[in-house]
Amino acid sequence: MRTPLDLPALALEMKAAQDAARQLVPFTTRLPDFDLSAAYEVAHLVHRARLTEGAKPVGRKIGFTNPDMWAKFGVREPIWAYMYDTTVVRLGGVHVTCSLGRLVEPKIEPEIVFGFRTAPRAGAGPLEVLSAIDWVAHGFEIVQSHFPGWKFQTADTVADWALHGTLLVGPPQPLARLGQDPVAALESFTLTLSCGDRHVETAKGSNVLGSPLAAIIHLSSVLARQPEYEPLHAGEIVTTGTVTTAQSIRAGETWRSEVHGIGLPGLTIDFSE
Repeated sequence: MRTPLDLPALALEMKAAQDAARQLVPFTTRLPDFDLSAAYEVAHLVHRARLTEGAKPVGRKIGFTNPDMWAKFGVREPIWAYMYDTTVVRLGGVHVTCSLGRLVEPKIEPEIVFGFRTAPRAGAGPLEVLSAIDWVAHGFEIVQSHFPGWKFQTADTVADWALHGTLLVGPPQPLARLGQDPVAALESFTLTLSCGDRHVETAKGSNVLGSPLAAIIHLSSVLARQPEYEPLHAGEIVTTGTVTTAQSIRAGETWRSEVHGIGLPGLTIDFSE
């Protein structure tokens, strides 16, 4: 007979690792019964602890929306987590410096970020989701892993804040910058990622579950099945997942993005200790 999971103890362990920027053995390696349901409960307990400490939720991140990353990291579906006023940075320009000092095995992910004027309902289609959006931006999410070597299963990543580190949000733009057909533009735009003088990857918006709008639709449907969590609210920021594959980063590097096909400015980030 297996011992029941002590989810509060696992939440304390997970939060302690996050707060101390240290790594631990994946829960799925130690606990055969640790599944997605248990992982979201651990994440919820950590979220409540952060609220008690004074963190203010400002939105959600969606992770693993690029299927090209699933086999590489042993996951099978997108995941999500809260973001807070302590982890989301609204950039004042398009060339900034970011410290990696408190991040563990960080990677960079160029993403499309939406700010919502009204709450999109579960079951909404792309056009209805668009009507709820107040602004759109290009951003970099810096993700991290509190499990050594980025070796984990999906449930581990859910418990670990969906691997969130920090979100750097570029200048917000009106939806008109997406062109006359924003649904098609969000599928077909391209993004080029480089490090210094080295071209790293060029990718399309369709890498994000077919479109960043599809990522929002997916998140709304997942939240509708999780009554312990609140649905999306007006005023929330949602980052929809990486367009390219996630790339490891180090202090001293400069990373740049260029966006083509939609009117969003690229970003340049200098990484420091």
